[in-house]
Amino acid sequence: MNGMSQKVTLLAGGVGGAKMAEGLAALAHVELSVIGNIADDEMFHGLWVSPDIDTLTYSLAGLIDRAQGWGVADESHRALSMLERLGSDTWMSLGDCDFGLHIYRTERLKQGHRRSDIARDIAAALGVTARLVLPTDETVQTRVRTDQGWLSFQEYFVKARCGPEVRELDYQGLSLARATPEAVAAISAADLIVIAPSNPLVSIAPIVQIAGIRQALDAAAAPVVAVSPLIAGKVVKGPADRMMQSLGMRADALGVAQHYQDYCDGIVIDRQDVDLIPEIEALGMRARCADILMISQSDKAALAAALIDMAGAFKPQEVGA
Repeated sequence: MNGMSQKVTLLAGGVGGAKMAEGLAALAHVELSVIGNIADDEMFHGLWVSPDIDTLTYSLAGLIDRAQGWGVADESHRALSMLERLGSDTWMSLGDCDFGLHIYRTERLKQGHRRSDIARDIAAALGVTARLVLPTDETVQTRVRTDQGWLSFQEYFVKARCGPEVRELDYQGLSLARATPEAVAAISAADLIVIAPSNPLVSIAPIVQIAGIRQALDAAAAPVVAVSPLIAGKVVKGPADRMMQSLGMRADALGVAQHYQDYCDGIVIDRQDVDLIPEIEALGMRARCADILMISQSDKAALAAALIDMAGAFKPQEVGA
């Protein structure tokens, strides 16, 4: 696939998804579309906040706070400090630039604009050249059942710091959600479809389970290739390994492959997990190794380039050959 412009569609959420998006966007011959997770969206202080979409946008715009992986670099928190002084619950850390973006988004929503159009316009205004696509314009929200009861994803992830044991996940509003035409088109037109090294349960599942998305993946001519978010049974960032264990799944690259086997043609795993390749390929998937830990910008671009180079090995007709 070298030498020609390639259309790559990435399904992504969280910090791992944003890093993968940065890597692919760095390749001159890639036309990138990113379908971002919207199921961790929530209302804070009367404003609609889209954490995964914002992380993708800030990352692709070069504005991200790289030390923490989300938010804007060199951010101030004067608005949040005032809210705290006034007695508001401020466990969700939002910077002043965040507040500006959320005010704009909420204002546009109240005017009746499509969420997809708002996300597109925000990305364009911040200088993002990749196409940022929402999987649906409806509201889908991940709910987490713990021993403390049902929590929103942000309550579990931020307020409770992923402490409670996860007993069940529910994607509220999923039954009413329909894929956007932009998401279906991005999948259908792709030369390569990549499932980012994001949390399979709370970043990728809420995208794939939206009506129309899985059908588009099944009908796509392009290979669908996942990148494992786990290395040697441990997650790089976030609660994916603990969530998978709590819900009875294997918390390693094989467990990720088992989760994706119904719609992925292959998976890229870390070199540390090379011994899992025979078991993964017994599922009917191709497996390849690469250095998948993305720390530097060059790491991200190198993994993205490896995915492009490997794409031919994952063509659907080759599976099971």
